[in-house]
Amino acid sequence: MVYDRKHSAFAESSREDYNWDELFKDAEWFHFTGITPALGENVEAICLDAVKAAKERNLTVSCDLNFRKNLWSSEKAEKAMGRLMQYVDICIANEEDAEKVFGIKAASTDVTSGKLDRKGYEDVARQLMERFHFRYVAITLRTSISASDNRWAAMLYNGKEALFSKEYPVHIVDRVGGGDSFGAGLIYGLCTGRSDEQTLEFATAASCLKHSVEGDFNLVSVKEVETLAEGDGSGRVQR
Repeated sequence: MVYDRKHSAFAESSREDYNWDELFKDAEWFHFTGITPALGENVEAICLDAVKAAKERNLTVSCDLNFRKNLWSSEKAEKAMGRLMQYVDICIANEEDAEKVFGIKAASTDVTSGKLDRKGYEDVARQLMERFHFRYVAITLRTSISASDNRWAAMLYNGKEALFSKEYPVHIVDRVGGGDSFGAGLIYGLCTGRSDEQTLEFATAASCLKHSVEGDFNLVSVKEVETLAEGDGSGRVQR
């Protein structure tokens, strides 16, 4: 993986470049990831401005923790993300993010061996919610069989119960964008008034399908995601 964000227009932008009244006009939702504030102190400050402006305008704010060790240390991430999380409604993570950013580790789980413990993840979500008072915590669950074959599922914690999606066997064509497609599916599900369970299944199915698509973008339709989420994984041609 090559990170080529250094000296990009975004990485070198300043707080004065952003008119939040204009940018958030008619907006309902603001999403960012942990990669953004990792690009530099100037971008971290822009992120903080953004989440504050979003909450002032009653937008829903979501964040994918997305820790990247090539961009910053765990110590810097914890300090920066800790400030940002107080404005976040929905937190998305994977099995490593909570540990690398906030030191919260899932019990009885070893990501290198592929062993996952559901109760451990429920505890991680509960700790995150208690610390930052999120509305939801979503955690993607990847069980590694090999570099090319995984089992893929997710959990959604709403403060009352932990919901777990179906688990999908995935032969990976391209895993880049798998997390982003999960986040997009989660946002879509919540914005379209689906239940928590329906939202979780939609997001997980969307991400599952992305693993079969080469490139960064999830080139599938809502209907295709719904078909898989509702239980049809046959792959048969739909005529």
